[in-house]
Amino acid sequence: MRITLHPEAEDEFNEAAFWYSQQSIGLDTEFVRCIDEAINRIYRNPDSFPLTHEQLRKTVVKKFPFIILYESLKDEIRIIAIFHTRRNPKNWQKRN
Repeated sequence: MRITLHPEAEDEFNEAAFWYSQQSIGLDTEFVRCIDEAINRIYRNPDSFPLTHEQLRKTVVKKFPFIILYESLKDEIRIIAIFHTRRNPKNWQKRN
């Protein structure tokens, strides 16, 4: 099974990592590690997380105010959003 990122999810990830790099030395590294851990949890057991919007599932990123929204397909896990919880959810709901 492969993991793919929606282009906007990749942008969200890069923007957040950059923002954290500006806040404190090493905070971006910790953010990346926590995102990686969340994606690994999804990969190991993609159907164990709750459905949140139609066929999308979500997991919470530890230590950071982010969620990862994804869909689990037959041979692919497609990450739709790496989303800050204080942003308007309508921003990711239009993605397909």
